[in-house]
Amino acid sequence: MERRMMNLFVNKETRRFFFALSAVWGSFLILAQISVWMLCRKLSLGLLLLSFLALFAVWTVCFLYFCRQDKRFEDAESRINAYLAGDVSARIECEDEGALYRLFHSVNSLAAVLNAHAAKAAGEKEILKTTISDISHQLKTPLAALNIYNGLLQEEAGELPEIKEFAVLSEQELDRMETLVQSLLKIAKLDAGSIAFEKNMENIAEMMQDVKLHFVYRDRQERKKIILSGSGDVFLFCDRNWLVEAINNMVKNALDHTEVGGTVRIEWKALPNVVQIAVKDNGCGIHPEDLHHIFKRFYRSRFSKDKQGLGLGLPLAKAIVEAHGGTIETDSEVGKGTTFTVNFPKRKYSYKIVGCR
Repeated sequence: MERRMMNLFVNKETRRFFFALSAVWGSFLILAQISVWMLCRKLSLGLLLLSFLALFAVWTVCFLYFCRQDKRFEDAESRINAYLAGDVSARIECEDEGALYRLFHSVNSLAAVLNAHAAKAAGEKEILKTTISDISHQLKTPLAALNIYNGLLQEEAGELPEIKEFAVLSEQELDRMETLVQSLLKIAKLDAGSIAFEKNMENIAEMMQDVKLHFVYRDRQERKKIILSGSGDVFLFCDRNWLVEAINNMVKNALDHTEVGGTVRIEWKALPNVVQIAVKDNGCGIHPEDLHHIFKRFYRSRFSKDKQGLGLGLPLAKAIVEAHGGTIETDSEVGKGTTFTVNFPKRKYSYKIVGCR
């Protein structure tokens, strides 16, 4: 009962109601005693007692009514929380009449509609998953065959430079096509939610070292530098391969837009609420007109000098980061460089572990 009273009087409207009721009753009692005094020149003890008894009775009736209403709201809240926790069959009892029960009925109808949409979405995801799998198998076979034919063509070209050059260009285009197909399939699978991430506690420093090694040959060819900066004891609960691919795509984008002799920095740190990874370059920067579009698939800026990019690297990186529960932000200044900042929300035991090597 004490808890119920506390719950009731936490509500400002309920407190105001009881205060107003007491004030009205008190005013009535004062006016009644003044009237009796003016008529009889004395105060009425009986009237005072009856007034207090009536006030107590009204208070009791109102209190019991509000208690019942509070109980109904508690039951409704528990059913809604059960639904949010995954019990899709949870419903609020609404067998009575009145505005409150009409509201409960509307909530139940909303739950039924959400269930129907969820079932439809699950069916569509399953169809998409099957379609993606079929497309993947159908495309791999002809691409593999074309690569074999192209290899044979290069071998048979011999002393025919024109044919050999054609075969080399053909190989480049086949590689681009294969990259395009693989990227599209990955994005589609992420959209469909058909990828089961294999998450483990991963050392960020080791992952970023893998990223650097991935581009070591290109760095030497283009005389560019990738600099790593961060603590060696920062950990993240993630799928290592997928997250490395996301960072690879951001680093590739940075290298594509950095001149010879340029620098790409990969920095990471553990903050109180997030673990943060940033990819910074001192390249040409992103034009303000493009900042809100760079994560769109196949988007190509009219200011970009990159004619070979597919326009899928950054969208894929964003999809991977968001599938891990993270966010990605961009800050850029034309002529000075670009920074991609990835933030992953902090979870228990996910980010900083000392002495685990």
